[in-house]
Amino acid sequence: MKIYLSCDHAGFRLKSALLEHLPLLGHEVEDCGAYELNPDDDYPDFVTPMAHKVAADTGAFGIICGGSGQGEAMCANRIPGVRAAVFYGPMRVTETLDREGGHSENGLDAVRLPRRHNNANILSIGARFVSITEASEAAEEFIKTDFTGDERHVRRLEKF
Repeated sequence: MKIYLSCDHAGFRLKSALLEHLPLLGHEVEDCGAYELNPDDDYPDFVTPMAHKVAADTGAFGIICGGSGQGEAMCANRIPGVRAAVFYGPMRVTETLDREGGHSENGLDAVRLPRRHNNANILSIGARFVSITEASEAAEEFIKTDFTGDERHVRRLEKF
């Protein structure tokens, strides 16, 4: 699987860890910057080019590491064909209206459901809120989770 990574200064350490971890799982990883720790950098300079690559490379994924992940996801979502979801850390679903029902064992519904229901292709991780281990587990879960392809989800995506 091809995975594009980008970050700003707040996510630099986390992106560096994922650059080491993901190839060990057999993934081809491309670093889209930041390439050095610079506290004055601006995430759009790295996120936007990476989002264009993901949009053009059907079947590839992107992972963004930023302070909150929110602004980074907003930036990525401006690119047609990108569907970025934000991850702040493991959480358990305690009540759901989801047709599948139930709750997750490892708290990674926040990455599983955007893949299953929205065919998300970029995961934007809030580096200030997660450990390297949590981010690695979330990235793995995001990558391995398939889009359901259910008619209702396809119909909704077509309305984007």
